[in-house]
Amino acid sequence: MKKQVCVIGLGRFGATVAKELYQAGHDVLAIDIDEAKIQDMLGHVTYAVRADASTESVLKELDVADFDVAVVALGNDNIQASILVTSLLKSLGLPFIIARAADERHGDILERIGADKIVHPEMESARRTAHVGFDSGVVDYMPIVPNFGLTKVHPPEAMLRHTLEEAGLGSSHDKHGISVVAIRRGRSYVMNPADDEEIKPGDLLIVAGTSEHVGHLYDVAKELPPPVPEDSGELRPVS
Repeated sequence: MKKQVCVIGLGRFGATVAKELYQAGHDVLAIDIDEAKIQDMLGHVTYAVRADASTESVLKELDVADFDVAVVALGNDNIQASILVTSLLKSLGLPFIIARAADERHGDILERIGADKIVHPEMESARRTAHVGFDSGVVDYMPIVPNFGLTKVHPPEAMLRHTLEEAGLGSSHDKHGISVVAIRRGRSYVMNPADDEEIKPGDLLIVAGTSEHVGHLYDVAKELPPPVPEDSGELRPVS
């Protein structure tokens, strides 16, 4: 559903959020006091305005109160401004406020003054690095509960041209302790793929499981037999 979103603060985090939301089809108002950052956003958001969002009159003039969501993305060197802007947005009656926090204490304060969702980019980035950095096949990781999450991973080469079932990733007898939620193939997705879905070169698997199980995926794949060519007339091996 299309939303009207106001993003305040156009550092690396704020600019990325604003662009992604705009590309997803939302109306995005981007605000920053730096003219250069505003110029960089032209064409990447619906509106880009140079203004001081820590002033209530400015927020009212821009009709920010009419927006569905506000993202306070001010950087670590603007903690005081972040708290002030969040407080002003709350007083204006914004339905949903997402605020970036520099640390846990900052996050606690933002939550107390009314932010609906607190984001810790540095902490989340560190968690992803811990899960992604040691395996070249892992592209991204999103934790759901401790030591369990969604992982984007390039399938081991030994799994290519095997079906999910042959690779031990079928829903009926998963050998690796992980579940394939989707397959990204080019710009499209195969959601809840069937057991007979073939893993193709260039595919990106989105799997749910523990970090340990995902880490063992490449080791276990080495035990797979070579795939049978489709035109060989032979039966495909069943794992």
